[in-house]
Amino acid sequence: MILARLPGRWDSFVRAGLALAGVVVGIPLLLAVLGFDAAPSIAALVRGSIGSGYAITSGTLVRATPVILTGLSVAIAFRAGVFNIGGEGQLLAGAAAAAAVSQLPIIGTSAVSSWIALIAGAGAGGLWAGLAALLRTRFRVLEVISTILLNFVALNLVGYLVRGPLQEPLHIYPQSATITTAARLPRILPASRLHAGFLIAVAAAIVAWWIVRYTAGGFRLRAVGANPDAAYLAGGISVPRTTTTAFVASGALAGLAGAIELTGVTFALYENISPGYGYTGIAVALLARLDPLGVVASGLLFGALEAGSAAMQRDAGVPSVVVSIVEALIVLGLVVGWPLEIGASNKRTRAVTPVEPEETRTFA
Repeated sequence: MILARLPGRWDSFVRAGLALAGVVVGIPLLLAVLGFDAAPSIAALVRGSIGSGYAITSGTLVRATPVILTGLSVAIAFRAGVFNIGGEGQLLAGAAAAAAVSQLPIIGTSAVSSWIALIAGAGAGGLWAGLAALLRTRFRVLEVISTILLNFVALNLVGYLVRGPLQEPLHIYPQSATITTAARLPRILPASRLHAGFLIAVAAAIVAWWIVRYTAGGFRLRAVGANPDAAYLAGGISVPRTTTTAFVASGALAGLAGAIELTGVTFALYENISPGYGYTGIAVALLARLDPLGVVASGLLFGALEAGSAAMQRDAGVPSVVVSIVEALIVLGLVVGWPLEIGASNKRTRAVTPVEPEETRTFA
C-alpha cells in the first residue's frame, strides 16, 4: 500500500523506477535460472533497443507506437469503469478497415489516402467496441466476456478477408495486396522506419490527458468510474451515455493503432499483423496508473523491451518470451496493494449501470 499513499506524479516516478529496476534485475536472474548465458543475451537486448540511433528510431519507437495507443484505449475505458479487454479485436478491425479503404481505386492513390485510412480504422475500432457497449447497456452482458469473444471474431474475420475479398491478386499468400506509396504514412526520419504514427500517438496521449483532466466530459468519465451511483444521484450524470462514449472512444484509439500499424509498418493486412499489442496495452495502462501521459513513458519501456527481445532471440538464441515473463511479473508486482481508480470506492463489478430509472436509460 506504500505506492497508494504517494502523491500523484511522485507515484508515477517511483513506479517507473521500480519497473526499470525489475527489468535490470529480473531479466538476468530469469536467464540464469533458465540456463542461458546472461551477458551476451543482455548485450543483444540493449543493442536491439537503445544500442544505436537506428535501434531507437526503427525498433523501440516503432514498437512503442501501437502499445501507446492501445494503452490509452485501456486507460480511457478503465477510468470510466469499463473493463474493455477487446483492444486486440478493435485493433484488428481498424487494420482491416484501413486495408479495405486503401484498396479503393480513387482513395488508394490520393494524397490524403493515409489519413482517410486512419479515420476508417478509428471508426471501425469504435464500431467494434460499440457492439460490446450495446451488449452491456441493452442486454447486461459483461464487457469482459463480450470483448474477449469479439477478439476471436475479429481474428477470424481478418483470416476470412485475407483469404477472400481482400486477398492479393495472385491468390497465393493469405494477405491483402500491398498498399500504394501514397497510402503510407510519411517517414519522420528518412534513414529509419520511424513514421508519423508515433507523433500521432504522442499527440493522442496529450489530448486524452487534457480531456480527462480539464473538461466536463473528463470529469463525468472519472466520476462514473469512481462511483456510478453517486455520479447519477448526486451529479445527474447519465451513466450509460458516459460509459458508452468511453467504450467507443477506447475502441477508436485501438482501431487507430491498427490503421497506423498497417499504413506505417506492414503495408498489407495479414492474420498476425498484431503480436498481441491489444493485450500489451493492458499492462502499459496499469503500469501508468491509467494516466495518459504515463502511458507514453510505459509504452516506451515496453517498446524497448519488445524491440530488444527480438534482437535477443535473433542474436543470442534466447526465446523472446523470456522478456514477456519479466513484463508480466513487473506489472503484477506493481499493482499489488495499489487500488485502481476504477470503482475504488465501489467494490462491485457491474454488468450494467444500476439505479438509473428505466425511462432514462438510453443508448447514445
